[in-house]
Amino acid sequence: MRVHMGDKPYKCHLCDKAFSLSGHLNSHMRVHTGDKPYKCHLCDKAFSRSGHLNSHMRVHMGDKTYKCSLCNKSFTQPGTLQRHKQHVHSNRRPNDCRYCGKLFKSSIELKRHVRIHTDAKPYSCRHCSDRFTWYHQLKTHLLKSHNEGTWLICDICQKKFSCSGNLKVHIRRHEGVKPYVCSECPKSFCTADELKTHQFAHLVVKHFCCGFCGKYFKQKRYVLAHFRRRHGTTA
Repeated sequence: MRVHMGDKPYKCHLCDKAFSLSGHLNSHMRVHTGDKPYKCHLCDKAFSRSGHLNSHMRVHMGDKTYKCSLCNKSFTQPGTLQRHKQHVHSNRRPNDCRYCGKLFKSSIELKRHVRIHTDAKPYSCRHCSDRFTWYHQLKTHLLKSHNEGTWLICDICQKKFSCSGNLKVHIRRHEGVKPYVCSECPKSFCTADELKTHQFAHLVVKHFCCGFCGKYFKQKRYVLAHFRRRHGTTA
């Protein structure tokens, strides 16, 4: 009945979230601890929730039933298709940072960005009092300080990584593989973030918003200058 009544007595002591069921709180706490008990038996990935593991298994099965109506890509999950359309086919950026005015396509991107300004550290170590801004920092800490987990080692240079994604990007740099190609020019990049940064050069979209008057600017330095000139303050 609590679900229908909106009663949420189970509160997280690390953030402001609350839940109607204790099991939901327990699942949420894994966000802070980094605990991922549901492991894929086909690769090194692990997940905090069983549902996430079930969705991941579609990747190995090749089940991509959700097709984009705007291009030829298909996806294993409806949420991934939705994010693809938002990030690739839309220039809308409705989420603005109240600290610096930068605009983001999704609230999740904005939430991650805000940590830079607030110094929020949602990931806590289960063995000590250390806390971290990003999950990969916690994972590296567990490996270095508590010998928990397994280092991933590059076969070419023996460099060690805590996350498989970082190792994959590192190997691409050894091999010169650049799968992310700009649609506006011949340049290509190792990571999606590098391509995203490059594409700003082609866009006329203004990503930075003045928190006082709502005026938009293409670059952060322009909005900072606007703050000083029009509002007599800095961001």
